[in-house]
Amino acid sequence: MPALASAGRAVLRDYGGSGLPVVFVPSLINPPLVLDLAEDNSLLRWLAGQGVRPLLVDWGTPTPDDSAQDVTAHVEQMLLPLLAALDRPPALVGYCLGGTMATAAAAVTKTAGLVTIAAPWNFAAYGTALEPISALWDQAHATCEQLGLVPMEVLQSGFWQLDPKRTVAKFERFARLDPASEEARAFVTLEDWANGGAPLTFAAGRQLFDDFFVADLPGGGRWRIAEDAVDPATLPCPALSFVSTTDRIVPAASAARIGTVRELAMGHVGMIVGGRAKGALWQPLADWLTALPPTR
Repeated sequence: MPALASAGRAVLRDYGGSGLPVVFVPSLINPPLVLDLAEDNSLLRWLAGQGVRPLLVDWGTPTPDDSAQDVTAHVEQMLLPLLAALDRPPALVGYCLGGTMATAAAAVTKTAGLVTIAAPWNFAAYGTALEPISALWDQAHATCEQLGLVPMEVLQSGFWQLDPKRTVAKFERFARLDPASEEARAFVTLEDWANGGAPLTFAAGRQLFDDFFVADLPGGGRWRIAEDAVDPATLPCPALSFVSTTDRIVPAASAARIGTVRELAMGHVGMIVGGRAKGALWQPLADWLTALPPTR
């Protein structure tokens, strides 16, 4: 989609529609297009016909020259300038780590509202699930520092270790499908997304593993954006949080719970693109966004 604004390598893509601008903040991990997975399975395209104007942050592809940009820098140097380029305060909708970042942005700039979807905030709640992730980062740290980047393969192997049996089981199910079936094609499309994407900058990977997963700066109230500590409890805007009760990537205990909380018994990705997503998440999200009071 066409770029409405840019900040460094990040651009804000315009999905049309009219009404309240709604900026979708995807994770830095995996491409942003899970929100626009296919023409017949696209949250953003659907929302464009529901009385709002969806805009998607595309983080672009970092190079080793960007190695010093951590997660905080992505918020301060890219996300906040993109929001400032709009002619009115938008609502923010953040998915996964994008929800963590959207929460930080909402704490320091005027927004019409904030929605988090499976957004990690209380990282200490991962508990022992962090052990294989920490071991992986210990092994990869030196190589990633030399590269200036954290390759997607490092991140994806960390996700696999959260639930290796489920990873094997889903490919076993795929092996039993008719390769020409719609279900098989949808599986391939989703796996192409899940296993693709740009690397993280080294600093973003280091901050994610060391400061978030291990030190839990967000959950402990010690993550600072624009010199201010981010406290979700004091956000000056309406908020809605979608929390999955069956998520292995962002367990319910670790997820942001800001404002009104809606719990869904759906997986991390299924709540965005699964067969029940439209009724369970898309429509309630549209209803909440269109009910927000106007801002100037």
